[in-house]
Amino acid sequence: GIDSLQPYFSQGDVALRGKIVLGTVAGDVHDIGKNLVGMMFLANGYQVIDMGINVSPEAFVNAVAEHQPDFLGLSALLTTTMPQMEKTIQVLGNAGLRKKCVVMVGGAPVDADFAQEIGADYYAENALEAVALARRIKEENS
Repeated sequence: GIDSLQPYFSQGDVALRGKIVLGTVAGDVHDIGKNLVGMMFLANGYQVIDMGINVSPEAFVNAVAEHQPDFLGLSALLTTTMPQMEKTIQVLGNAGLRKKCVVMVGGAPVDADFAQEIGADYYAENALEAVALARRIKEENS
């Protein structure tokens, strides 16, 4: 369904509000939540670089280096893959890119305490909250 709707979200003269690299972390193949987040960002004027599922920390880092996004969105549904979020943030730091984008995390087992514990900038409970949060961050930094 998302593939059918996507062309309608990218039509018109919508000013680009920002860019987000988005993906489900390594070891996790769940993407419904990630896809909803991507669709909401796209509908709200953001360029979305969707890395897909089972994305390694190194692939996220390469995407941040290449696309220079405002936001990096990490998703996990399995508790066993949550540590990959922290690893991704560490690899991003090791590459000298940690301060280059805002890291947002989400997914069913993730919460604000976990986000803070692993060094993420923000946690969003759902797609609407993620977009609202991104807008607020962009406004505060403008």
